[in-house]
Amino acid sequence: MRDAAYWISSLNLTKHPEGGFFRSTYASPLLIAKSALPPGFKGPRLASTAIYFLVDGANFSAFHRLQSDEVWHFYAGSTLMIHVIDADGSASEIFLGSNPESGESFQGVVKAGCWFGARVKNSQSFALVGCTMAPGFDFEDFELATRTKLTAVFPQHRELIERLTRA
Repeated sequence: MRDAAYWISSLNLTKHPEGGFFRSTYASPLLIAKSALPPGFKGPRLASTAIYFLVDGANFSAFHRLQSDEVWHFYAGSTLMIHVIDADGSASEIFLGSNPESGESFQGVVKAGCWFGARVKNSQSFALVGCTMAPGFDFEDFELATRTKLTAVFPQHRELIERLTRA
């Protein structure tokens, strides 16, 4: 049985600031000029980027938000639950996995500007996924939530925010 350690080693994954492990797998050679991007981007961006991302049951991906839509792809392991809070305060979940009868999908999309975090449904397992963005990912577009600030904006989601933030 292939476990999280196997995939981390085999795919040469490293720790990600939001939690979990990752490795960049694609960066488009095409650059989009800042003038062609929506407001909020501070400079030009690659047309598209992709990564491997792994979350194990002892870890989680902390709440953060991005300037671009992010498409998630399920590869291996158990169900990954992506918790999303929209700007209007509504919360939803995306279940990535291989069991459509349980409401799982191989792909899910988190829209730009939404706060989101993820955890494995089975705390004894892991989820290996991929994430693709267009315009491409840049750490300038990455905002990691703080528990205090996010709870102040969305007090109705205090329990979820406390579970998926570190500070």
